[in-house]
Amino acid sequence: MCKKPLILGIESSCDETAASIITENEHGIPVVLSNIVSSQVDVHKEFGGVVPELAARSHIEKIDLIVQKAIDDSGRKIEEIDAVASTAGPGLIVCLSVGLSFGKAFASALDKPFIAINHLEGHALSPKLNSNLDYPYLLLLISGGHSQFLNVQGLGKYKRLGTTIDDALGEAFDKTAKLLGIEFPGGPQIEILAKKGDPNKYDLPKPIFNKGGCNLSFAGLKTAILRITKNIKTDQEKFDLAASFQKTVEQILYKKTKIAFTEFEKQNNLKKKIFVVAGGVAANKRIRSMLINLCNEENYQNIFPPIEFCGDNAAMIAMVGLEKFKLKQFNNLDHPAKPRWPLDENAAFLKGAGVKL
Repeated sequence: MCKKPLILGIESSCDETAASIITENEHGIPVVLSNIVSSQVDVHKEFGGVVPELAARSHIEKIDLIVQKAIDDSGRKIEEIDAVASTAGPGLIVCLSVGLSFGKAFASALDKPFIAINHLEGHALSPKLNSNLDYPYLLLLISGGHSQFLNVQGLGKYKRLGTTIDDALGEAFDKTAKLLGIEFPGGPQIEILAKKGDPNKYDLPKPIFNKGGCNLSFAGLKTAILRITKNIKTDQEKFDLAASFQKTVEQILYKKTKIAFTEFEKQNNLKKKIFVVAGGVAANKRIRSMLINLCNEENYQNIFPPIEFCGDNAAMIAMVGLEKFKLKQFNNLDHPAKPRWPLDENAAFLKGAGVKL
């Protein structure tokens, strides 16, 4: 039996220092042997958001220990690693540079191939970690720095159908949480507070709801939240606003996803309609449930990555590295960090399309 590739993945694009070792089984399905993620919540909590310089310093302090733990937990030896895959963008350049430089040095020391990975491509292909995913599929990528609909036609082949024209959805969640007095990162807490509130209490705006195709906009919604929070006096009013925000986001995504379905079907001759949702906001259970119901209505197969692979992690980076390793798509050691790196290079630049803030 021939040896299966063993790939080390490294991720440091923002405020998680992560490393993973993956291989594949005899059927070519990825097998995650280890996946270590070190969060920096305590570092940035008092500032209410990520401070790039502090994030980079934390990466430098932890990355060698995180990579060593990933190797130890995998049960494999360093000499068995066949390639090193590191996130090269998009992201905060001071953070990207840490993982990218470490990965290059590691690959050079082992005399193994180095593979530069687009962080967004990691999210885009993350469902392959637990699903036998066929191309093409429609992807909704929703996270802290990006929100977009993509026609995924194959590895490295992406056509953007729509994106946010201002704030990313994860950013809107986090900023709403901050306005409600929830400590960073507060986005995931919105769904919890919403369970205690009346979703019909506040009539919130739905920007470009009836125009713009499947493009998205959340800045106006965030501004409305800011205005309302100035007059909130009770916890129940906070719960009601969280519930109204959650409901409004669901309504926006429901309509825009239906439009994206139509655009996706126009561009592909489909035997099977597949819809993938990835990124940190894909962990929101209410959004998951709504999109699953929509898929049932529209006869789409829905696929989500496991919760632990929704946020930033190195398993998805290693998995893209595995795909590229099999195609011998390697990179030189002078490959630059790219703070902006859209999946669809031909699409017009918009904030949420290829930059992570």
